[in-house]
Amino acid sequence: MSRVTLNLDNKALKVNKLTKKYFHKSQNKKIFALDEVTFSIEKGSMIALLGPNGAGKSTLINILAGITNKSSGKAFINGFDLDKAVNEAKLSIGVVPQELVMDPYFTPRETLNFQSGYYGVKKKNYITEKLLEKLSLKDKADSYVRYLSGGMKRRLMIAKAMVHSPPILILDEPTAGVDVNLRQTLWDSIKELNSKGTTILLTTHYLEEAENLCKDVVMIDKGKIVIQGEIKKLLKNIDLKSVNIYTENKIKKLPNELSNFGFSLKNDGCFLINYRPSKTSMENILNLILKNNIIIKDIVTTEPSLEDLFNHLVQ
Repeated sequence: MSRVTLNLDNKALKVNKLTKKYFHKSQNKKIFALDEVTFSIEKGSMIALLGPNGAGKSTLINILAGITNKSSGKAFINGFDLDKAVNEAKLSIGVVPQELVMDPYFTPRETLNFQSGYYGVKKKNYITEKLLEKLSLKDKADSYVRYLSGGMKRRLMIAKAMVHSPPILILDEPTAGVDVNLRQTLWDSIKELNSKGTTILLTTHYLEEAENLCKDVVMIDKGKIVIQGEIKKLLKNIDLKSVNIYTENKIKKLPNELSNFGFSLKNDGCFLINYRPSKTSMENILNLILKNNIIIKDIVTTEPSLEDLFNHLVQ
């Protein structure tokens, strides 16, 4: 009987009622790090796994990576059942942790060659040179790791996770502590990997970053999934908009009618309102402003963001 479960539905990752529980001695009760978590990821996609600290993200990643044993539930990695085809499942995934784990006295080339050996890759099948080129590390291939910049070290961590050519890559806070310019370079490398077919699951506290990069999101809190789906569709369901009104005339104080309606003054040339489209319309808002003899110079409407959705769901 074959140990391999074929992934016939084009899913790179599938978890079903994945649960991890611990017994808390001092509280004399079971604590759920993960509580029947269920979701799937299509091959070739890039998805954000979001949640506050302690939500269960690291536990989930560690289970998928084979570092932590689950209590119950099922997990399929690239079609391989984590219970029945452990080695195949592990070889199908690469994990980039938050910490920079590497020997400072190795060179990037040596680092990748040693990592390849750990995965049992034969020397003739090493892809070290290909990874150095792909992640813009070729020029520093023979320099000691301790002399690399922060961005280069981050890229080297990604290369380490890719030495065995896994179809799935998990990035755990890959841009933590990286400045804006290096972050952009890092994401360019990640987007290129994704464009070549690598499925990417990332965790990040930069919600704007996740919204710009990913099509789908899974939000987890207290071990449970609170929402999942396509980001654009989820944001359309948020009943909230923000409007900034810029005025020709300076305003020292808002008319009582506007203040009572919910407007607030930002400065003497701008005031704003956060409103629910289901309760009022933009037409009503504009009519109320014009009724109070305010000359409008410009209007800027802000649509709901992933951060708004996150703050709404995760308290």
